[in-house]
Amino acid sequence: MSLRDVLVPHPRLLFVGINPSLRSGASGHHFAGPGNPFWRLLYAAGLVPEPLTYEQDAHLADFGMALTNVCPRATRSAAELTREELERGRRALQRKIRRVHPELVALVGVTLYRVIFGTSRLDKGGPGPKPDRINGAPVFVLPNPSGLNASFPSFASKLEWFERLREALDERRRGAG
Repeated sequence: MSLRDVLVPHPRLLFVGINPSLRSGASGHHFAGPGNPFWRLLYAAGLVPEPLTYEQDAHLADFGMALTNVCPRATRSAAELTREELERGRRALQRKIRRVHPELVALVGVTLYRVIFGTSRLDKGGPGPKPDRINGAPVFVLPNPSGLNASFPSFASKLEWFERLREALDERRRGAG
């Protein structure tokens, strides 16, 4: 089954994953793994006003949000992706961002930040807002929500960064209004 992007013009937030898991690829829905709390984190952080499940991923558009992956190929681990796939995906992401003009880009995973901006960015590693932009859109890095993320093993340790993302988005909104 194909995993489709959730894209809307001018989303207030564009989530970018590195690539789908095998479970997401099989189900056709983003962040479908049973150990992945992405959808619970969105609600707990106040990014969406109601709980969503992976089967409802298209409803992100109802809240002015979008979702895509750098590479479309589902794998057990992102380490299975080739440099060529990552480079093609990086260029495709730049085109998508130029086309939809998000207010803020949330890279889901510290590793993804390094893929997009290069290994020279290691000194700026870790989650949070970054000085970089993609086609004018500011960048915020979230920890990978996977239950396998040893650096952020608990729901609370991930929730902190999803809440900071909401605060950054609210701050941008206040500044624009």
